[in-house]
Amino acid sequence: MLTVSGLNQYYGGSHILRKLGFEVPAGRVTALLGRNGVGKTTLLRCLMGLVPARSGQISLEAKDITHLSSHERARLGLAYVPQGREVFPRLTVAENLQMGLAARPRGASLPERIFELFPVLRQMLGRRGGDLSGGQQQQLAIGRALATGPRLLILDEPTEGIQPSVIKDIERAIRLLASEGDMAILLVEQYYDFARSLADHYLLMERGEIIRRGLGADMDRDGVAGLLAV
Repeated sequence: MLTVSGLNQYYGGSHILRKLGFEVPAGRVTALLGRNGVGKTTLLRCLMGLVPARSGQISLEAKDITHLSSHERARLGLAYVPQGREVFPRLTVAENLQMGLAARPRGASLPERIFELFPVLRQMLGRRGGDLSGGQQQQLAIGRALATGPRLLILDEPTEGIQPSVIKDIERAIRLLASEGDMAILLVEQYYDFARSLADHYLLMERGEIIRRGLGADMDRDGVAGLLAV
């Protein structure tokens, strides 16, 4: 689904991403892990076209999207749930969800799948986004991304500041979406147990490079938790 090869990015004279290369297959959850400051957020911003790649290639379903704008990538099927959720606080839940339809053909309606995964959103369609709890806002942010009809769903720290009961709901939703087989999921996560429980594959990032990769089932054996704690 997603292929990244030879990706480089700099901030000033600092080499932030160093010839990154990896794949994110459809029907699987690929977990990207790493301590703060290793370049994960910069990578996601490059994938979404928010900052230009200095060199390298980003392909979605074998189509080179390296130089496309963010809205063009969204129309092709990239959806991004940012760290901190970034819902529109003065818009209602319904209006927030409808923002995701901007990437769809005119006249598209909200997928019923959103409400099947997150029933609380149907109950709160008329409430403003800023009035929701952190967990409800996270479900809204994911729902908004799903409204775009994504081929690749990128989740940046979806458990940050979320109560345990909602984390379980989000975990269940991610697992269901992956099991349907037509969507690739890239999960960036600091919560090791959450990432391990969902990951089909993992990527471990350090100083702008992928230093280890493997099967999610092998994360404990590969000592990933210890490397994150160093």
